[in-house]
Amino acid sequence: MIIIGHRGAKAVEPENTLRAIREGMKCADYVEIDARLSCDGIPVIMHDSSVDRTTDGRGPVNSFTLAELRTLNAGKGEKIPPLEDVCREVGDSCGLFCEIKEPGSEAVVCGVLGREAPGDLWIVSFHAESITAAQQYLPGVPTGLIVSRMGSDLPEQAAGLGADAILLKYDLLTTDLVSACHDRSLRVISWTLNTPAEFEKAAGFGIDGLASDDPCAARQFFG
Repeated sequence: MIIIGHRGAKAVEPENTLRAIREGMKCADYVEIDARLSCDGIPVIMHDSSVDRTTDGRGPVNSFTLAELRTLNAGKGEKIPPLEDVCREVGDSCGLFCEIKEPGSEAVVCGVLGREAPGDLWIVSFHAESITAAQQYLPGVPTGLIVSRMGSDLPEQAAGLGADAILLKYDLLTTDLVSACHDRSLRVISWTLNTPAEFEKAAGFGIDGLASDDPCAARQFFG
């Protein structure tokens, strides 16, 4: 079972910070982060489109320069890290899942990943166009389509994009859907699983991996 630390280890440390990344790396095979652009075009790590929920600031991420973002407290005194810093923190000691949040940012994000990312890199997104762009900028890097709602023939959609995995929200999992993905050579990764009951149920569907806010709890469960 592949274990991915969701936003590093957001149940334990402030999400998408270097502190959370370091915590996630203790137990996870990969850490997952979210990439957006600052107003001066620097990829930074932030899930939401605004800084309101996770920092002491207010406003859209893309209304701040990197220097301005770095003045905000992202929890426990942590700063919003640029993507470059996360790549260097991870190094070759862990794999990295980078979610592209904003269509149109792919060239810049992939530029940083191409220079700095660890060898074990995945690029994932909700946006089909971001998957296609990432494959062009970083050929050979595996990609995954993130899915939060049921649509018509999700496995066919992901396979048609040339994706290597489909990242399914936990409540979408069924044995038939997982089997259909495997029939198209797609790995199935589920999110976000945080309890032993969820771990056990999802594993019963035959998934290949999972994202957890507490990857050490997942590691303890799966051994």
